[in-house]
Amino acid sequence: MHPKPFALAVSGSLTYAAATIGSSAVLARIVDRVITLRFTDGELSEGALLAAAVAIVAVGVMKSIGIMVRRFGATVTQARVQASLRTEVVDKLLELPPSWHRSKPTGELLAHAGGDTEAATDILAPLPWTTGILFLLVVTAGWMVAADPFLGIIGLTILPAAVILNVVFERWLEKPAELAQEAYGEVSSVAYESIDGAVVVKTLGAEDAEGDRFEAAATTLRDRRIRLGSLQASLFALTDALPQVGILALLIIGAWRVDRGLITTGGLVGFLNLLRLVTFPLGMVGWVLGSLPRTVAGWDRVMTVLDEPVPPPHEGRLGTTSDDLALRVDDLGFVHEDGARALEGVSFELPVGITAALVGPTGGGKTTLLHVIAGLLDPTEGTVAAATPMALAFQEPFVFADSIRSNITMGRDVDEADVERVAKVAQVAEFVDELPDGYESIIGERGATLSGGQRQRLALARALIRQPRLLLLDDATSAVDPATEAEILAGLSREFRTTTTLVVAHRPSTIGLADVVLFVAGGRLVATGTDLDLRRTVPGYASLVEAYERERGEAA
Repeated sequence: MHPKPFALAVSGSLTYAAATIGSSAVLARIVDRVITLRFTDGELSEGALLAAAVAIVAVGVMKSIGIMVRRFGATVTQARVQASLRTEVVDKLLELPPSWHRSKPTGELLAHAGGDTEAATDILAPLPWTTGILFLLVVTAGWMVAADPFLGIIGLTILPAAVILNVVFERWLEKPAELAQEAYGEVSSVAYESIDGAVVVKTLGAEDAEGDRFEAAATTLRDRRIRLGSLQASLFALTDALPQVGILALLIIGAWRVDRGLITTGGLVGFLNLLRLVTFPLGMVGWVLGSLPRTVAGWDRVMTVLDEPVPPPHEGRLGTTSDDLALRVDDLGFVHEDGARALEGVSFELPVGITAALVGPTGGGKTTLLHVIAGLLDPTEGTVAAATPMALAFQEPFVFADSIRSNITMGRDVDEADVERVAKVAQVAEFVDELPDGYESIIGERGATLSGGQRQRLALARALIRQPRLLLLDDATSAVDPATEAEILAGLSREFRTTTTLVVAHRPSTIGLADVVLFVAGGRLVATGTDLDLRRTVPGYASLVEAYERERGEAA
């Protein structure tokens, strides 16, 4: 995703590897030409000593530069890839249909964009290091054989043994890492539900039950991560011990070969120093391989989102066929995934500029019909032809922890006059004028500082800012008092004359203001007409509206 900083990190790693090799070569020459001569001949050249010091400092500086360049490039690479991957995940989540989202816990989706993305990119920071180590190992192997074939062959047996050990452990760690990452997603899901439903939990006194549920998920995550950590610790210990044992063996054998004059003291010191310097990188390779299963598990979980196919637009959704028609529903049917039928044979048309009330008993299919029209659900049968742009406002609106203006515009470049216009129609201006910063006032998370009616009005203003030709209101003014609701509907008729409004209604006052009423029951469109006509001709409708009136009278 970001090759330039990664290439920079690899170059730093190669610089460090070259300096490491150089340090052993320098050390070998210093031992032979400075230290050994001092003990055998009693000679010590100040020039040679100064040159040795300069050489040691030079390779040390070179190693430091390589480390700094590698760490900078690796950090930038990891941060940029994480940002790009998170963006891809979130973009894909926004592309996927609502039906897919309903099948996934929100906490799990948050884990995909958070913990899974981090796990998938954990390996990027040490990866340039291991790239340089491969170069170091190849050169080291050549040096060993060239310096002393006998010792070189012994030393080379250590390297493949360490690699084989790493590969074996990597396979052992794969399943535990996958289980640990799954447990992380479960903890995220439980935590999200508990925090998001905090008010319900406290109101019902279910703190202990929720605490137990979270503790169970957290305990599972803890146990699985401890298991994974124990296996990783074993890997690190063995990969660290194996080279040390090899160095000890080479020291004993090498001393014997020096004594027989088969290799110089400096050659042995440089040989052992290089092998010693390689042991730590081998440990890093082991750490990378030990972390690889977690990375693979995180990547697989991220790819479950990125590889999810985005379904094409449903064949049942068509464009509007004429300028004077805002909505046409033809023989519409919908069946839930569990097989329960919610709509069957629904057909009607709404001309431009009218207000239609969708009335029916609870569970009759009103909300499902609205969601199918809005494209949130794909119809099982029939077709929908709707005017665009279209906007939908819900009974329980989602409000962002941002300013009033931002909640209305949703990032759109909108004139101030348009914001004030829709705010006036939705009766938002009524309470905004009382806020200290007006439209720039920041509201709490999910609109906690607003009442239910204020949140509904804000959501309505957000829908109106799109200048919709078709406005769908899913009981979107249920928390607003009847007088304010009447003003909102009057404002819609006055300011949005070409907008067709379809509203799920329970209040007799709202139903009475509608130009046409659609009576839905049992997933079917039972009757269409004015409120007065349906009261006279449809007994089921009349009894339902009378029940609404009695409910309102008792509430008053």
